[in-house]
Amino acid sequence: MEQNNKITLAEAYNKSEYPILGNGKWNVQMLKEALEHVDGTMAGDRYGTGKVIEDFERKMADMLGKESAVFFPSGTMAQQIAMRIWSDEKDSKIVAYHPLSHLEIHEEDGLKELHHLEPVLLGEAHRLIRLQDVKQLGRDVACLLLELPQREIGGQLPEFEELVEISAYCREQGIRLHLDGARLFETTPYYGKSAAEICALFDSVYVSFYKGIGGIAGAILAGPEKFTTVSKVWKRRHGGDLIGLYPYILSSDYYFNKRIDRMAEYYNRAKELASLFNQCSGVRTVPQVPVTNMFHLHFHMSASDLAPILIDVYTQTGVGLISFLREVHDQECKTEISLGDRYGEVPQDRLYQAIQLLQENMLK
Repeated sequence: MEQNNKITLAEAYNKSEYPILGNGKWNVQMLKEALEHVDGTMAGDRYGTGKVIEDFERKMADMLGKESAVFFPSGTMAQQIAMRIWSDEKDSKIVAYHPLSHLEIHEEDGLKELHHLEPVLLGEAHRLIRLQDVKQLGRDVACLLLELPQREIGGQLPEFEELVEISAYCREQGIRLHLDGARLFETTPYYGKSAAEICALFDSVYVSFYKGIGGIAGAILAGPEKFTTVSKVWKRRHGGDLIGLYPYILSSDYYFNKRIDRMAEYYNRAKELASLFNQCSGVRTVPQVPVTNMFHLHFHMSASDLAPILIDVYTQTGVGLISFLREVHDQECKTEISLGDRYGEVPQDRLYQAIQLLQENMLK
């Protein structure tokens, strides 16, 4: 144990024989694999035009059931632009979203500093936005952003029927509804709906290609033709119109094709893993039964006490369970679990051994 304490939890996880999270190592091989069978004479896109980008945008527009789509280098850029467009349409600077929205906690106030918009933080941080919260919004709100799933509270989802009600209310009130669908495709098994059926409730939608899809980078912003046309202008203003985005487009398309049909598999594995963890004393998942391939894992122990226990488990079993811990308070810490290809590569007996050893060591 003393020797194990000399390395960090992240280092021990990355050195483990069977790390269980995500889709694989974050390295150059990802790009090499994606480009392996691409014709080297294929022309790249040029400042947002060309067959390679236009074909992918059309493919994603059809997948999402929207009139048009635009490829962006990042979701941060895409979503700030979406909020700006809907704000300008209504001539109102007020937009609304969850207190733990990516725009609020991970973007250095970009929406406020770059676009001078005024966010309303709707609902409470520990729970989903509900219909009754939405009904408190004034008609001067230009756009409501909903994140599906809500990452910062364990990937929770509202029931589809409530989404339908929220959508109808927003349309009655003249409030645009935007979907932060960074992990949209991961929600389809739980809802039993296609991506297009979910997106039909929203005026615009953003999806990511490096979350569950496991690509390198890139995002799609989709909506009406008029909306996406204006978004291209804003993309140029933001510096997002790189001379060529084709490495991101080709890798996004490759990993989309590779993994889009595996979302139910990842979801079922998350439920299986959560059930195993919930059998351990001092461990709980949020939500108790996952609704996507992700959930949060809470431990009734400080991160400083738990980390060496986990490192020892990795050393003895070869199974890497988690890569980081965040303190909740001095007697509780948490982490995020997101499953992809890797989990299916772990021998089940090794996994059971790792969780059993974790439990034994936590109880000592």
